[in-house]
Amino acid sequence: MTRILVVEDEDHIRNGLVDTFESEGYQVDATSDGEQALAKTKKCSYDLVVLDVMMPQMSGYDVCRELRRYDVYTPVLMLTAKGEEIDKVVGLQLGADDYVTKPFGIHELLARVSALLRRSRLTHREEVQDETFVFGHLKIDPTRQRAYDGDCGIDLSARELLLLRSFAKHPDQVLDRNHLLDVGWGQEYMGTSRTLDQHIAQLRKKIEVDPAKPGLITTVHGVGYRYAGKVTISREKKVE
Repeated sequence: MTRILVVEDEDHIRNGLVDTFESEGYQVDATSDGEQALAKTKKCSYDLVVLDVMMPQMSGYDVCRELRRYDVYTPVLMLTAKGEEIDKVVGLQLGADDYVTKPFGIHELLARVSALLRRSRLTHREEVQDETFVFGHLKIDPTRQRAYDGDCGIDLSARELLLLRSFAKHPDQVLDRNHLLDVGWGQEYMGTSRTLDQHIAQLRKKIEVDPAKPGLITTVHGVGYRYAGKVTISREKKVE
């Protein structure tokens, strides 16, 4: 059974989320405290964490940052009452997979949850494809979920790895935003292409020599993105 952890300090919202998810057949744990949430994730395995941003003592940002230190796979859906873009970007930078702005509709929330769960399952199925591959000046090791620039390792999120795989399979081809959203978020995703743009911006900061003048992942205005380099596949399983 799919298991969801709800972390929300407002009682009526937390209880409403629990009732909604349970009515959909999910098994749900809930807490109003960030530290308790981290303790639960260390004891139990969850398929999704629904995380409020504005909480006392330990914010959702802090919880997400700490969670990603030992768990890079479990999808995180952040709930925020703030509409400013910078708050959404911060969440994505810390490792969140998606966000919903309060007040939100139940149908939209459930659709986003379904898309994240479906993408997470697909990601785990694709983990058997563990061949390392070269991406520009980098060597990508899916088994370690890292990019290597010489001896320097760069951590990648599961979604960043999916995007890199897609670019690597289509060198020098323009991939439109809808295709990349399907790759990274699933066909049921109801968000905007701005979410993709924010993730690409963060990925560039990790892999580009000069993120301000990207040479690996270039923008094709009005369409999407192109991987401008060449890719080769290596059969070695690990980077030594």
